[in-house]
Amino acid sequence: MIPYPDLTTYRGLSQSQIDWLLRAGVTIEAMVRPDAILVAHGRKADDGRFEDDGAGLPWLVFPEPEDIIFWQPRTGELSTWNGRSFALGEAAIDDATTYAFDAWLNIYADPLDWLRAGRDGCVILDWSRAFDRLRYAPRLAVAESILLQFRRAMKPPRMPKVAVISNPERAAA
Repeated sequence: MIPYPDLTTYRGLSQSQIDWLLRAGVTIEAMVRPDAILVAHGRKADDGRFEDDGAGLPWLVFPEPEDIIFWQPRTGELSTWNGRSFALGEAAIDDATTYAFDAWLNIYADPLDWLRAGRDGCVILDWSRAFDRLRYAPRLAVAESILLQFRRAMKPPRMPKVAVISNPERAAA
C-alpha cells in the first residue's frame, strides 16, 4: 500500500478559495467539519491516483478513514491517494444515524453539491464498487443527473450459472 502522506504538508484554504466556496453556497461549517478542507498541488496520474507536484493545479483535499480524496474544481477530476476509497463521504454508508428516523443516504453527482448539502451523504468515485458497497443500504436518494449511471452500477458484477439437480424420486412418479 502507498504510504499515507503527512497531511501537515498540505495547506488550508486561501481566502479566495473560501470566498469561491461561500459564493457557491457552501457554509463555513461544511468547509471545516468533520475535517477541514485542505489544498494540495499536483495532478491525477494515469492510474487514477494523486501525485503531489508543487507546480500542479490546486486540488481540494478531503481526508477519509482509509484514504484521501482529491478534487480539482476547475476540471471536475477526482482522485485518491491509495485507491481504497470508492466514495467521498463513504463513512455515511455504514453510519446508522444516516438512516435514523426514516432518513435516506444522499448520493450526489459532484463534490460541490455534496458540500452545499453540508457533506450529508456521499459522491461515488468508483462505480464498479457501488453495488457491493450500497446494496444493503435501506434507503438511497440519488441525484437525478447520475440516476442512469447509478442504475447501471446497481447490478451484481456477475452471476453464477445455475443448473437444476433433478430429484430421482419425483422423476419416477
